[in-house]
Amino acid sequence: MQTTILLFFQKHATPLWDALAQGITFFGEETLFILLIATLLWAVSKSKGFVMYSTLFSALIGMSVLKAIIRYPRPFTVIESLEGKRLATATGYSFPSGHTTGAASFYSAASLTYKKRVISIVCALLIVLVGLSRLYLGVHWPLDVFGGLVLGITVSIIVHPLVVKVYEDKKLLVRFSLIVGIVASLIAALLALLLATKRADQLAYSDPMKLAALAGGGYLAFAWEQTHLHYSTDGSLVLKIIRTLVGLAVVFGIQSLKSLLGSHEAVTLLRYILIGLWVPALYPYLGMKVGLFTSSYPQDLPSSVE
Repeated sequence: MQTTILLFFQKHATPLWDALAQGITFFGEETLFILLIATLLWAVSKSKGFVMYSTLFSALIGMSVLKAIIRYPRPFTVIESLEGKRLATATGYSFPSGHTTGAASFYSAASLTYKKRVISIVCALLIVLVGLSRLYLGVHWPLDVFGGLVLGITVSIIVHPLVVKVYEDKKLLVRFSLIVGIVASLIAALLALLLATKRADQLAYSDPMKLAALAGGGYLAFAWEQTHLHYSTDGSLVLKIIRTLVGLAVVFGIQSLKSLLGSHEAVTLLRYILIGLWVPALYPYLGMKVGLFTSSYPQDLPSSVE
């Protein structure tokens, strides 16, 4: 049945549908999530950015653990007549779909955060379309997509309100961020070492290492920001646009270190830790020096996400 569904999509493939599917699948990719969360943190709301990221991180951790345990092969490696497309996005094992999990978690969290009908409808469509795009591209089984949908939405429903409560208590927020940041950093370093020495399965643990490194740097930076920096996301629309474009340019610059320094595990670890540090704290700290950000201390206290 699963094979029949995938071959149906392949039978009706056209260059136009290929282009559309590859464009739609981008809405479930790491790069877009980093850009959107960074934009929230710099120009919209630190509380919303923190809650959205924490919800997404929880879902992706669950997805990574399942992938590492189950280790189910991708359909294009099993079905000889199936042509996988956009294979650069098909890293790791197959179940559950990482793109679908990420999309289901992020966009359902957006719906829970903003609580507006139009946003909820758009988010629901994006979740469904990302899942369908993974089937069309032949990089996931239907059960992978279904598993990602269930995992992502379930985690958002459970985790989102809990993280909102964490953000409302400054002491708990800092403690939570420090603990998660330290644990994630240690896990990332351990996985990088095991991968570099060929003692860990590359397919199973490469993506979790990146996720842990990003979280390690990000949560530690957020804890420091909450106790020492207190930047404000306020400013004119023009300032917010400039602020965001400059910050994102550096994010792309950090990612480009891969082409300059190679894809060794140590370089990958460094890239993701740097992005984690840059987005919540390092960039706002430097931005305050040149007027891209202003301080909101002592008014900037954690508040609920409305």
